[in-house]
Amino acid sequence: MTQTGQRGIGDVVDRMTRLLDDLPPQLAARRAFLATYLRTTQAVAQAIDDASFEDPAWVEAWDVVFADLYLDALEADLSAGRRAPRPWALAFAAPAELPPLRQVLLGINAHINYDLPQALLAVISDADFADPVLLDRRRRDHERIDGVLSGRVAAEEDVLSQQSARRTLDRALRPLNRRASARFLREARNKVWHNAIELQRTRLEGPGAYAVRLAELELLSAARIADLLAPGQVLLRLAVAGFGVVLPPAV
Repeated sequence: MTQTGQRGIGDVVDRMTRLLDDLPPQLAARRAFLATYLRTTQAVAQAIDDASFEDPAWVEAWDVVFADLYLDALEADLSAGRRAPRPWALAFAAPAELPPLRQVLLGINAHINYDLPQALLAVISDADFADPVLLDRRRRDHERIDGVLSGRVAAEEDVLSQQSARRTLDRALRPLNRRASARFLREARNKVWHNAIELQRTRLEGPGAYAVRLAELELLSAARIADLLAPGQVLLRLAVAGFGVVLPPAV
């Protein structure tokens, strides 16, 4: 899938597997999102092989950049010597006794709301943004990822249910898997595309303006953690209020 010398999804899968194998027992709560993401990445690789995207080479390059943002944050947190971005730092600091579903949602928030717009900008140049035909092709492939995620829902329900002895978790997962997940993931991805465009506009103004805008996205994504940790039916809140964050127009 990759040209000689370039990192591909296989390299990402290897890196995830090593991290998963090396996680110490006291950090077992981190396994829920990492293992889920590993299986999802393998599903994306299969979708690329199955010609599910208009530009498979671009999708693979994007997926590598996207995964690296999470894995770099995880390794920074594990090293205790580097700072992870705030949405990830808060997710990593969440109580270990949280059920696997909440751990996964915390990871999804940081990775989709904060990481994904940055990953898109890393593989869509300013010239690409100025080409409406090419940009629309990128957007369509961005949306096709939803199909891959939806295809993983039932399988992830089974895995997470097996990891928990709580029957309430099994009951709570069904609305996520059958209805809410498709809705809030689609909603979040639409907002991600909006945020990527907003970030690109400030990228044209220079590194300083971009850094300010990215810091704003970091704060918005971190603020979602409080809602995900609040007691009560988190899935119901997501179904009603949505999952994504929106950068307001630049002043």
